[in-house]
Amino acid sequence: MVIKFNKFLREELTIQEIQAGMEDGIITSKELIMYYLHRIAKYDQDCLKINSVLEINPDAVFIAESLDQERNVKGSRGPLHGIPVLLKDNIETNDSMHTSAGTIALENHISERDAFLVEQLRNAGAVILGKTNMTELANAMSSEMWAGYSARGGQVKNPYGDGNLFVGGSSSGSAVAVAANFTVLSVGTETDASILSPAIQNSVVGIKPTVGLISRTGIIPFTYSQDTAGPFARNVTDAAILLGALTGVDTLDPATLKSDGQSLQDYTIYLNTNGLKGARIGVFNLASNESDEYDAELFNSAIQTLGEEGAMVIQDIEIPSFHREWSWGVPIYELKHSLDNYLSKLPPQQPVHSFRELIEFNKSLGEKALKYGQDNLEKRKHLPNTLRNPEYLNARLEDLYFSQEQGIDYAINKYNLDAILFPSYIGSTICAKAGYPSIAIPAGYMKSGKPFGITFAGSVFSEGILIKFAYAFEQATKHRKNPCLIGKNDGGFME
Repeated sequence: MVIKFNKFLREELTIQEIQAGMEDGIITSKELIMYYLHRIAKYDQDCLKINSVLEINPDAVFIAESLDQERNVKGSRGPLHGIPVLLKDNIETNDSMHTSAGTIALENHISERDAFLVEQLRNAGAVILGKTNMTELANAMSSEMWAGYSARGGQVKNPYGDGNLFVGGSSSGSAVAVAANFTVLSVGTETDASILSPAIQNSVVGIKPTVGLISRTGIIPFTYSQDTAGPFARNVTDAAILLGALTGVDTLDPATLKSDGQSLQDYTIYLNTNGLKGARIGVFNLASNESDEYDAELFNSAIQTLGEEGAMVIQDIEIPSFHREWSWGVPIYELKHSLDNYLSKLPPQQPVHSFRELIEFNKSLGEKALKYGQDNLEKRKHLPNTLRNPEYLNARLEDLYFSQEQGIDYAINKYNLDAILFPSYIGSTICAKAGYPSIAIPAGYMKSGKPFGITFAGSVFSEGILIKFAYAFEQATKHRKNPCLIGKNDGGFME
């Protein structure tokens, strides 16, 4: 059997190209969805077995058809009308798909509601294509677990190399699916580096927003203090479009209340090829030449580009708290509390309803659930279910003080900066503890072929400025290359 696809379809179409094709009647959302389902079947689940997609929305084609009809009758809702989006498996959807965070315990869990951000996407006309594989429980299971592995979904592979190339996590599948062109866009989540790391490792754009810019309602939690969802895309423009669709004040999430008047529905207003002109960028480089995540030549080239594009580059800035030993009391205590609360609200037919029951359930399955053990869960099981422990309270206060006043804000104020530049994602922890935004962007490839990237970081609600700098850098360099998948030139036929 041979299925012929529209010749318009090719690798790495942008949102703008797709919308233009739809408006001109060259392509439909249904055809687009079918094409991506083909690529998922061929490369993700067969052939290379990249394994980034955990579940497909059985209604995706029907939804696309309805959006095509709506476009014909009423016109387009906006830039995401008919565009496929994949969601990380810890984001709830009220449909036929499950939400498990990669666990076997929740493999049959179907949510009774959409996450707030999913409502936003549906209202914008996006097609929820499916769920992506992830590091199980957002890397809360085991200190030995490989990034991108879950008991339910198996191991996600990096499309830029062999099976041993680090894929990054925990939003592994979300980044890989975009990189390998199994979707136009995806949504991941981050507590610390879970968007930035896989974005860098898989040569895509990832935005980790200010905590509170995007609602956390309907996301299986890790912490209260640091969790946020964020976009993945192959270019800054598409990432900015998705970010605008995800924002919004949610009365069920107190963190979003501070974003009222701060968030935008359109971040594309910051897309300016001359966006680096006159910018003051501070460079922080603590990386070692021996690190697998660092390439001095590529990082220095990125810095040179900033200068050539008109930025004032301030080298070797100081961030006093960067070298301190963080206590980690916040994720230790908040994981137990937040996950316990989430599990307690699950329907009665689910096999686990508490932190302890989850641990015992995994033990009952043995190797099937515990390939890498569950030491991260075990060491938290005796913690109290109240967040009043002085170790936790002091850690929370110290995290805020040292990441903000003695961290990001200190450097920005001391050097009068618009943003801070980090190699790879080494600034993820201090930005995560501050709840401040970062954007990761491709910056070339090492001699081994491993992707390299840089991160722009800033103070609270500085997403627009960071997008402006990232876009100008992207347009000046055009670093990103699509991964070389075997038999990738399948431009129109499936056999």
